[in-house]
Amino acid sequence: MKKTSNFVRGILASAAVLAIGLGSAHADLLKDIREAKKIRIALDTGSPPYGFVNDAMKPVGSDVETATLLAQDLGVALEMVQSTSPNRIPFLQTGKADIVVASLSVTPDREKVIDFSVPYAQILAVVAGPKAVEIKGFDDLKGKRVATTRGSNNDKVVTTGAKDAQIVRYDDDATLVTAAVSGQADIIATSPAIVSTVLQKSPKKDLVTKFTMSTVPLGIGLRKDEPQLKAWLNEWIAKNTENGKLKAIYTKYHGGN
Repeated sequence: MKKTSNFVRGILASAAVLAIGLGSAHADLLKDIREAKKIRIALDTGSPPYGFVNDAMKPVGSDVETATLLAQDLGVALEMVQSTSPNRIPFLQTGKADIVVASLSVTPDREKVIDFSVPYAQILAVVAGPKAVEIKGFDDLKGKRVATTRGSNNDKVVTTGAKDAQIVRYDDDATLVTAAVSGQADIIATSPAIVSTVLQKSPKKDLVTKFTMSTVPLGIGLRKDEPQLKAWLNEWIAKNTENGKLKAIYTKYHGGN
């Protein structure tokens, strides 16, 4: 029995080593993308100005242009995978998308389940509300109704910071904008870009930025254990940061110098 047991253990050990080797060999999504000549990128076209549909019914925005440039430089076709804040990471984890370029903030919790490229942009999380309402910090939100986008970093930051507020969550930024424009949401926890979008749609709207909750980097999301793809993305971001292309895209849609 001892000899048989040792023999079985030896086979199991060999199988485990082989499985590890095969797993490592398979973990090359960059190679798979190049062979398929297509990259599936999760984008949120309900989050202006990062992603939205213009009057010609064409997806545009800073993230859309960033994804388009990325696919072009990689030499493959771009397949846009429509996503929202709550399903960006699940789409990545379940293989529905190869990467995520959808105003995805780099946070410690997210880094536990997915990998990120180096930052390609930054985003502020702010609270905006009526000019006459005094709001200087989280304490001033006590008992107030605050609207945000479900599953976003803004949702997490305001929920953690304003524990005594009544948080109302909308499924995407477009719905949050509609709620703010129509008067359903007077105080919103969001990005400066969304505040600007609300004011563009309703110039007379009584809405001003009250305070900044946090400043966080935006990264391209990818699945764990894809070192080749991650290295390529990091090199691509470094190159296009240096040549000014990423800054030009961001400035086109977000303003600034």
